[in-house]
Amino acid sequence: MTRIYAKDHGVKPGTEAARALAALLRTLRETPGEKTLVLEPGTYRINAADCETHRLVITNSVSPEEFAPDETPHVNAVPFYLGSVKDLTIEGNGAVFAITGRATNFAAEDCENLTVNNIEFRHTEPDMHEFRVLKADGDTAEFAIDAGSRFEVTEGRMTFFVGEERVPADKQADRAFWIGLIRPGTPEKIERTGHPLKGAKHIERLDGHTVRVVYHEPARFCPGECYYVFDVRRQFAGIFLHRCKNVTLTGVRQRFNYGLALVLQCCDTAAVRDCAFAPEAGSPRKMASVADFIQACMCRGRLTFTGNRFDGAGDDCLNVHGVHLMIQKAEGNRLTVRFMHPQTFGYDPIRPGDTLALIDPKTLLETARCTALASEMRNDYELLLTVSNAADTAVGMAVENVSACPDVLFADNEMTRIITRGLLLTTRGRVTVERNRFVSATMSGVLCSDDANNWFESGMCADVTVRENLFESVGAPPVLLLPENAVHAGPVHRNIRIENNRFLRYPEGPCVFAKSTDRLTVSGNACAHAPALQTEHCTNVTEENNRKTGGGSNVIKLSAG
Repeated sequence: MTRIYAKDHGVKPGTEAARALAALLRTLRETPGEKTLVLEPGTYRINAADCETHRLVITNSVSPEEFAPDETPHVNAVPFYLGSVKDLTIEGNGAVFAITGRATNFAAEDCENLTVNNIEFRHTEPDMHEFRVLKADGDTAEFAIDAGSRFEVTEGRMTFFVGEERVPADKQADRAFWIGLIRPGTPEKIERTGHPLKGAKHIERLDGHTVRVVYHEPARFCPGECYYVFDVRRQFAGIFLHRCKNVTLTGVRQRFNYGLALVLQCCDTAAVRDCAFAPEAGSPRKMASVADFIQACMCRGRLTFTGNRFDGAGDDCLNVHGVHLMIQKAEGNRLTVRFMHPQTFGYDPIRPGDTLALIDPKTLLETARCTALASEMRNDYELLLTVSNAADTAVGMAVENVSACPDVLFADNEMTRIITRGLLLTTRGRVTVERNRFVSATMSGVLCSDDANNWFESGMCADVTVRENLFESVGAPPVLLLPENAVHAGPVHRNIRIENNRFLRYPEGPCVFAKSTDRLTVSGNACAHAPALQTEHCTNVTEENNRKTGGGSNVIKLSAG
């Protein structure tokens, strides 16, 4: 075991560490055998402008059309970048990396046996700003801007500073729908709304961080409301892992990230334990991630998420899925297939020997199987596949990689202020969701989806257990089994068990709604409303020992992150 001390390479707390850190990380690829990189506790300053850049094409993030003509698409500043490194442990010892400017905090590609312990990522002056309503009267409203935001008001316009970048405060205000809103009566809940500066005519800075806004129409605000303004474009990520195998994150704390907080793309076996994706204690911000906390796409092996704290996401807490590639051309045993969603593309998720299922996009049922013999990227959106048997293929069918369907364990986690769903699970692997606390998601706590016409996220669920969880203040229904099949020709999902959960504070209706599902068991659950279950085109359903309980409950106090 080789121990490498970051301080011996000029990476020291209290310093600007970007360049020295990049030089150190480059050496790790050439260091043979097991090795441990040791960081000293303390705060390291990182200026994104000094970081190395890498082209990272990140699933479910940003399409080429979203970039301006003077931008180079998918180029990310990355303070921590590891490429083709094996057998590495990073001992953070509580080291804090404070990043100024937009960046992907950490990226690893083609790494194996990677462990990251006890490290924290923060952003100074992040492009995430709180507008707290002080008062509203007629066409005028006054807001307190969070102390972590630096801004100026000139000639009636407001501009934020994000590192060296100047960002108009009303950017995309006329069409933004994703802005976070926390109402004073429900501080644990965040929901989507429009931009607080939509329709603004004039802005005046008062004292300190207070501004007065005059609108063209009567102001639409209530004192105590908090609006969270951010750029929804997912150009960057927090932690990006691509084609990595056997990765463990333990005690990692990520206080803010642009885009998706953690992306596992084409990875094989990963564990995230005792981590916190949440604002730091005392922070004025109540959102930690611009989009989902975790996206796992086209992974395999086992994905484990245990003992983590999630607080304040601009989208789902966890989304595990594959990709339905659509057949564009079939010639002999060669298929041209395409990524269909503009924000998911640019990587090859198919390996020789993988089992491929042919899927009818209307019914979402499997019609045949073949084996991948070879796969070649023709461009960012198209792959040329050579398969063992293409006799049953046809243009317009979907291809699902059955070999890239991971098992998932999601246990003993806490989540709150999730702006959409808690978990979106779309995988044939064995899924266990147990002993978690889902507090305040505006949509369902758990959704098992599957579609080949919209986001093209595959596939059917074949073995799911949701047990002994608490769902409080989530959307309706709390558990939703909803494959997006346009035609029911048979069950899409199967073998799903919803057992011994508590469902509190959700809109009236069933605890569980299921469509096109076979072998479904809903038992032993305590529900705020009746009925416990509603089904459509389901078979072999068992519903027993569910009981109605009071819908009221105190909001559960979650532990500090």
